[in-house]
Amino acid sequence: MKNNQTKEIIPGIHHITAITNSANVNLKFYTEALGLRLVKKTVNFDDPYTYHFYYGDEPGTPGTILTFFPWENMPPGKQGAGQVTGIAFLIPQHAIDFWKSRLEELRLSFETEKRFDEEVVRFADPHGLSLELVETKRLPDIRPWDRSTIPPQYSIRGFHSATATLNSVTESAMLLTDTLGMQKVASAEKRTRFQMATGVGSGVYYDIVENPDVPGGRMGSGTVHHIAFRARNDTEQKRWQKIIAARGLNVTPIIHRKYFRSIYFRESGGVLFEIATDPPGFLIDEDISKLGEKLMLPDCYESRRQEIEKRLPDLDAAVA
Repeated sequence: MKNNQTKEIIPGIHHITAITNSANVNLKFYTEALGLRLVKKTVNFDDPYTYHFYYGDEPGTPGTILTFFPWENMPPGKQGAGQVTGIAFLIPQHAIDFWKSRLEELRLSFETEKRFDEEVVRFADPHGLSLELVETKRLPDIRPWDRSTIPPQYSIRGFHSATATLNSVTESAMLLTDTLGMQKVASAEKRTRFQMATGVGSGVYYDIVENPDVPGGRMGSGTVHHIAFRARNDTEQKRWQKIIAARGLNVTPIIHRKYFRSIYFRESGGVLFEIATDPPGFLIDEDISKLGEKLMLPDCYESRRQEIEKRLPDLDAAVA
């Protein structure tokens, strides 16, 4: 299927899910240091004795959601080929000096670079996950959390992009352009940028850094588990499922994740892709003013709430 014949176009990143090894450290860093909202406090569908945290803007808009599986005492992973190795957030123009000062106050080392005419600050979270802040004029319609630790004129406005490291870009690039409807819009040295939809909104870029010599990554604390792209509704997702299967990729059945529905497949370079629906969203079981305050369980685990709550790690009162 050629790109100009593709009927479906991925509108952007839905969420990115990573692994960490301390629920409390993770919660404190993303809500206090970065000023994101804990949109949902729930558990891993496949491991109900592990939290699943969702961070984002005030209502939990697709394109702003960074999620974590905090497996306590999980050994560090190794970033490498076949993984998403960089998560970039959007920040407003003229906010970069504020963030440099903030990272210095937090005693976090950082580096800066110019990438495709945009200023980028690179740093890592407490468990080594690679993060970036990208200053841009193009700001999506994202509502910052009104109780954020960051003043609104400097606050994170969802994702800018994600970067994957691959040994070879060719076959993966064909999937992105010929099947998923993305467009190659820029390249420099080893980095190639692909744009989703029209380039409007949050999370509309996916970069591939090609390095044939880097060894494969290893899952563990400080690594990305998977990246999810958006489907606007169930009908669109079902069409994606058929398109991906027709390309010969092993795509899963539709899986209900309470706040969205998901299909998963692994692209040829090794990165685990998900396509998740925008609806029903995070407001189906909590009011917007109360998001993230209570442990919300998948329906299948509600009858085991008391047992699950006893086995989950205690969260510090100040950040829970």
